[in-house]
Amino acid sequence: MPLSKFVFVTGGVASSLGKGIISASLGKLLQSRGLRVTIQKLDPYINIDPGTLNPYEHGECFVTEDGAETDLDLGHYERFLNVPTSQANNVTTGRVYQTVIERERKGDYLGKTVQVIPHITDEIKRRIKLLGETGNYDIVITEIGGTVGDIESLPYVEAVRQLKYELGANNSIVIHLTLIPYLKASGELKTKPTQNSVKMLLESGVQPDILACRTEYPLNDDIKRKIALFCNVTPESVIEALDAETIYDVPMLMKKEQLDKVVLKKLNIENYPETDLTKWEEFLYKLKNPISRTKIGLIGKYVELKDAYKSIAEAIIHAGVANQCKAEVAWIHSEDIEEMTEEEMEQTLGGLNGILVAPGFGSRGIEGKIKTIKFAREHHIPFLGICLGMQCAVIEFARHVLGWKDAHSTEFNPSSAYPVIDFMEGQSAEIKKGGTMRLGAYTCKIMEGSKAMQVYQQPIISERHRHRYEFNNDFLPDFEQHGMIATGINPEKSLVEIIEIPEHPWFVGVQFHPEYKSTVANPHPLFVGFIKAALTVKKERTKNDVKTKEDEA
Repeated sequence: MPLSKFVFVTGGVASSLGKGIISASLGKLLQSRGLRVTIQKLDPYINIDPGTLNPYEHGECFVTEDGAETDLDLGHYERFLNVPTSQANNVTTGRVYQTVIERERKGDYLGKTVQVIPHITDEIKRRIKLLGETGNYDIVITEIGGTVGDIESLPYVEAVRQLKYELGANNSIVIHLTLIPYLKASGELKTKPTQNSVKMLLESGVQPDILACRTEYPLNDDIKRKIALFCNVTPESVIEALDAETIYDVPMLMKKEQLDKVVLKKLNIENYPETDLTKWEEFLYKLKNPISRTKIGLIGKYVELKDAYKSIAEAIIHAGVANQCKAEVAWIHSEDIEEMTEEEMEQTLGGLNGILVAPGFGSRGIEGKIKTIKFAREHHIPFLGICLGMQCAVIEFARHVLGWKDAHSTEFNPSSAYPVIDFMEGQSAEIKKGGTMRLGAYTCKIMEGSKAMQVYQQPIISERHRHRYEFNNDFLPDFEQHGMIATGINPEKSLVEIIEIPEHPWFVGVQFHPEYKSTVANPHPLFVGFIKAALTVKKERTKNDVKTKEDEA
């Protein structure tokens, strides 16, 4: 009998149905019963990891504690379960084939012809079982990317077929997520796409144990019985996955559908307590019943695709709930700001209570970010700069406070006379892009009396990184002399991690990515502090507006 039991989550009919959210919600329900749960994602693309993918292609790249660049679904897993993930939680076809080819080159296959079956499928199975063999988890949920029928997904489905046989009865199940579309013309929910999707899965030799049916409208008992009859499952195994107001509603909807009970029954797991989602329900209540509101501008160059900044958006939600407020996000393209007049800047940014300049790579939109930061600094609007956002804040300060008009990052201007942002040590000769940055968790020592100390309430922290360039310490004395202070330093290499302007109401830039560590259970303190500062500014503005009206009267 395996150390862990396995739940495989596949998808059919269409992509983007929400396998990641269903997986995370099931994980949360099982965790709330006292079970130790982890979730992994199998991605069919041939990239080694999403680190080199354009955010428009695949959304944000999520970074784990151990420095793995992974799929954004791992962010959902961490936000729901409040348990860190690792390299083992994300597997790509590229990494699988790379491993097999490296073994073939070393002669490990003893001259055998290397084939998809058994060599590729064996490597997939090995990676699936890694987390289960640690002894740290009772259940491993494995989400398979893409949809059933995709050529890219076939080796993964075949690996699942083999594993179900090898693991034995009651040690693994398959949940298949499908779509029940609503035809407005006839006023009907149609089950045929789900039936066809299951038939396609059956052609690969895999019988799903549970069907999660994504739908805009509730499924009545007749529809559930029909689906069960045609798809070889019991009616209780047909789970309604109704469209939700927010992703944080989904665990409660799955609890109502008794998804966790059906899973436990099929895995033959007994004598575990009922679900306890008290804290989750408290979070949901505060999310839906805010006492106040504030408006945050998120300035980036991928704002057309919200998933490019998924972790930031969710961290803002968590911080809003912690402050009992609704933090409304204005998505602003940094390139648009580059062409704006002062009057247009005032119209676009003047009504914001806080400004967050997002991370990114490449020169496109940089001047718009710098222009935005100048506005936030001069108009005393709370500011949070993340990674490249922090670097732009340094460039802006150098240009407009220190007077170094040519100040820049060597990423964008290698010949700048004032390279205030430069290659980190040991990276200047690196040509490869994938996996060559400063990645994963590093420590930071925080200065007493700083804004960072106020929010973190501890002198040593650990945060996740994803970047190549650093603050150039050669210029640090000039910055600190004129009011921009390094309040967070990496003790190992003396690298600047946090910058602040103490004279500003709330001006903080961080080289790391705090959004990766924000969860429902533990909203990130930097975001909580940022939203709190934005609320304070809004209250002060309201008081001033009232006073002005009284004076005019």
